[in-house]
Amino acid sequence: MQFLYDLGTGAYHTAVRFAALWKPKAAAWVKGREGLWERLERAAPELQGCLWMHCASVGEFEQGRPVLEAIKRERPELPVLLTFFSPSGHEARKDYPLATLVEYLPPDNRRNAQRLQRLLNPKAAIFVKYEFWFHHLRALRRNGVPTFLVSGLFRKDQPFFRWYGGAWRKMLSFFSHIFTQNEHSLDLLIGLGLNHVTVGGDTRFDRVAQIVAQGEELALAKAFAGKGPVLICGSTWPADEKLLAEALSGMEAAAPKCIVVPHELLETQLAAIEQRFPKPLARWSELEQSPAGNVAGTLGKEQHGTLLVDRMGLLARLYRYGSIAYVGGGFTDGIHSLLEAAAWGVPVIFGPDHEKFPEARGLIEAGAGVEVETVEDLKAALDSWINDPTERGNASASALRYVRERTGATLRMLAKVLEAL
Repeated sequence: MQFLYDLGTGAYHTAVRFAALWKPKAAAWVKGREGLWERLERAAPELQGCLWMHCASVGEFEQGRPVLEAIKRERPELPVLLTFFSPSGHEARKDYPLATLVEYLPPDNRRNAQRLQRLLNPKAAIFVKYEFWFHHLRALRRNGVPTFLVSGLFRKDQPFFRWYGGAWRKMLSFFSHIFTQNEHSLDLLIGLGLNHVTVGGDTRFDRVAQIVAQGEELALAKAFAGKGPVLICGSTWPADEKLLAEALSGMEAAAPKCIVVPHELLETQLAAIEQRFPKPLARWSELEQSPAGNVAGTLGKEQHGTLLVDRMGLLARLYRYGSIAYVGGGFTDGIHSLLEAAAWGVPVIFGPDHEKFPEARGLIEAGAGVEVETVEDLKAALDSWINDPTERGNASASALRYVRERTGATLRMLAKVLEAL
């Protein structure tokens, strides 16, 4: 079955290079890996005996981040190699201060995996949630490097549990220990005969709680929000924005203020938001040089209007200014982080594609989340929480309680990783 895995990864790499001719994200994936080995060679002396943490993209990094930061508090001298599969993850965190080097993951084949091990001689490795790369994991195992999967989430429809998933099941045996998010994932792995598995919980709860505890203000957003109510539209895609614009246009005077944070900052997408969303509308980049008081004196005093955030890295802190959040991705490949909003006590609305995200079902059951599929669904959800402060307050309290009751995963994992170091 390894043959099927190698065939699939090889075909993927070929497809990405072909798509790079016209797709910017694929082009960034290819360009980012140019000169990869030269950069690793230069950094190798500093990285000897490092901790290697690998993440797919930004979301997975934020999931692994609490564990990494806890390790560095205990072992501040430990060098860290942080790798990403996605160019968006690398670009967003390329200056992360606790990492000795932030790089792209070398393409997964036997030669690259062996070369990376010889070059760095890592002391331990952490892979986050969904990242499984056969040759890199096998090389770690063969070199005796303790390797951990943190916040693993497993479903019956994954290749591990299919007839053709031999290589995938083999990868699970390469880990020294697997920490799952929940009991369901644990049961699935025990069903495969694995015994190096425990429920660690979801470190995202620790991360979002940490962001809230830091309490960092964004003066521009605070000035715009005024007395609200404010709808934060986070990590939206065009399908989300079309739905939102239609729902808001039908609400007229009852529409809330909007802070829109698109998932990708493509100019065509930004221009479409400017055309569709309630006016007055201003871009963050246009206002960030103005004193906060000037913002309050213009957009901030309006009962309606839209602040379009054309800057990366602000969303987790922006949610604190929301009365309600709409989290995007539920009409594409899956919703983005609901927990970033819920941690601030902001109830969440999202699209139907959320079966891979147990927190969506959890927030619905807690009374702090609503799934929508149509404009009418969205209008009803917004009307309910905007026009009934008591109901919104109850949903807010439920969101806070849902997050707070699930923190602590980092400490459950830390002891075993430190033991390996």
